[in-house]
Amino acid sequence: MFTLEIEPRFSDTDALGHISNTSLPVWFEQGRTPIFRIFHPTLEVKTWPLILARLEIDLLAQSYWHMPVEIRTGIGEIGNSSFRVIQEAWQDGKKIARGVSVLIHFDYEHEKSVPIPEEIKAKLAEHAME
Repeated sequence: MFTLEIEPRFSDTDALGHISNTSLPVWFEQGRTPIFRIFHPTLEVKTWPLILARLEIDLLAQSYWHMPVEIRTGIGEIGNSSFRVIQEAWQDGKKIARGVSVLIHFDYEHEKSVPIPEEIKAKLAEHAME
């Protein structure tokens, strides 16, 4: 599992003073960076090997701008060319959100999915999370 601490900005809040639901997908994307590096250590976008196929987020509790948020990122099911990323956002000891995304190992030139190499699957499996 990977962790990332976010210091919410005032602009991350909504009119009620809560963390906006639009901030969490951005934070979860940032939390996926270590996974991106497993596939593509340089993060060079011209040869990017992944595509986001699905993103779902459950908002579980209220959250606020003046306290840090910990993003926990791990790996769920690994398929032939796709895998699930499981993410949680925690604030003040409480899980405030849970997200699941599906990423596909993708060949942009041929516009099709490609198998995930076994060595990458093994590295992903080291970060299994339910």
